[in-house]
Amino acid sequence: MSEMPRGRSETRDDGTHLVRYAAELPHPPPEVWTAVATPEGLAGWLCAADPLEPRLGGRVVLHRLTSGDTEDPGRVTAWDPGSVAEYTVDPAHGRIRFHLEPGPGGEGSTVLRLTNEFRGPREHLLDRLAAWHDHLECLARALDGRPADWRERTSERWLHLRELYERDLAPWPKWEP
Repeated sequence: MSEMPRGRSETRDDGTHLVRYAAELPHPPPEVWTAVATPEGLAGWLCAADPLEPRLGGRVVLHRLTSGDTEDPGRVTAWDPGSVAEYTVDPAHGRIRFHLEPGPGGEGSTVLRLTNEFRGPREHLLDRLAAWHDHLECLARALDGRPADWRERTSERWLHLRELYERDLAPWPKWEP
């Protein structure tokens, strides 16, 4: 896979940030769906999900693989099997939506549209842009058969990405809650 495209962001007047990524993945939609909508798939690139009740209104609890920290319990707020998985978790992480559509390469590729909506200061936006970019690179590797080994991960890549996004967003007015 080529380099992961950069994410975009906007901040609404009420201080809500919206982060968006669109990535073409050279894998069929069912494979990508498994990666974003099952505990086994999520564990290969993002987090542990236990429980994850695969239905609208189902419970979801996300656990960081690096530290084991648990986010507040959340809900599945959109569920269209094979197409849309959306999780709304603790206030800091907000609404995370994965939307899949067939890629221009036909059945063998997928366009993944990731949206994350959350509130917080500018630093959280920069952190989230870098983290999602890094996670999507991990997703691409996991789909290629190389799931992330969280014990060996360092923050070096994340720090580099954060610096790139900070440069992209400068100057930026400070938002005070």
